[in-house]
Amino acid sequence: MALVDHLGLTVEDVARGRAQFHPVLTALGYSLGSEEEGGISWHCGDETEIILYAPRESDTGPHQHGRVGWQHLAFAVDSRDEVHRLHAVALDSGWREVRAPKPYPRFSDRYFASFVEDDNGIRIEFMHNPPAEVRE
Repeated sequence: MALVDHLGLTVEDVARGRAQFHPVLTALGYSLGSEEEGGISWHCGDETEIILYAPRESDTGPHQHGRVGWQHLAFAVDSRDEVHRLHAVALDSGWREVRAPKPYPRFSDRYFASFVEDDNGIRIEFMHNPPAEVRE
């Protein structure tokens, strides 16, 4: 089965991107990888790597949710408490709240999630959706 190896995102300001992404990714268990001119990366062991790049064009702008392209990245976590904790870490790191932690029964009767967005319009979700046989 093919798995995602890495995710590359372009942000307007790599230093600001680091300030917003680093606390969230380390709270998720990622470790800082490399920091070079034009980019920074984090990795989770030998698994998926997340990379922020500087833009190649001077006239960029934030992504607007709903346009063709980026939608969001969802991180599956172990509990509703973890959704709340990561949501708070993101807000403390300068992310904007899109949707506060809450149930999403349209997905399943167990689905609980929150959504945040950075300065570039990059949206992430923290979600908990235990198997049907596991009840909280």
